[in-house]
Amino acid sequence: MHVSIPEFDEYELDLARTRVRQRYGREVELQQVEVEVRLDPGIETLTWCPALYWTARDANFVVLKTEAQRYRPMFYYRTGEEYGTGRETYDDLDECVMVTLRVQAD
Repeated sequence: MHVSIPEFDEYELDLARTRVRQRYGREVELQQVEVEVRLDPGIETLTWCPALYWTARDANFVVLKTEAQRYRPMFYYRTGEEYGTGRETYDDLDECVMVTLRVQAD
């Protein structure tokens, strides 16, 4: 199923790049990707969502955009080993990226 979820705009991309650069003290390449996820745990249907992906210090990060101004973060070290922030979604990308980086650092 392909729901029309807007891509990350330039403001969102700049915001995420800035937060990641501040965390690591250097530029880290953020890739725009599209991932297929189950948006509702009670429904088997998968939905394609735009996402930001980056790797730093042996961790991989993904921030999905599940609708306009709604984000779902996760990070992992190995496939099948996913971690979140303890919160399913955020309506503020800045908070989403900052909390995800902080949780991973802890």
